[in-house]
Amino acid sequence: MRRAVLATTGISALTVTLLALKPHQLPTVAGGAAHKPSDAASPSTPAGSAARTGTFTGDPIDTQYGTVQVAATLAKGKITAVKVLRAPDQNGRDQQIASYALPRLTQEALGAQSAHIDAVSGASYTSQGYIQSLQSALDQAHA
Repeated sequence: MRRAVLATTGISALTVTLLALKPHQLPTVAGGAAHKPSDAASPSTPAGSAARTGTFTGDPIDTQYGTVQVAATLAKGKITAVKVLRAPDQNGRDQQIASYALPRLTQEALGAQSAHIDAVSGASYTSQGYIQSLQSALDQAHA
């Protein structure tokens, strides 16, 4: 009986502690605030404008671990490819993170057809740089 009371109390305390935690927030990248997408910067083609085709290079985004830059290829306003032009590669760990995060981010972007994608766990800074650079490329495409 005593064990049941202790277990119930422990589980209740853990549940209350977890519920009191704040939700996870993505870290900001060096040199700027966290990316907050807006409806005005939506990569969907605005009404009344022609769908764009071509390759658009995003801004280079400096992160804590290096610069991230991508180029988005669009055909009639749809993202058909995203090429990573620059990624953190100062050491083996940076290269390892980039090798698993960047393909996942590209796959997410192609699926979402926008820069409104989730960051890759363990690659928060690289993910934020990728998202911001992709959004700037899409903004150029829809300007």
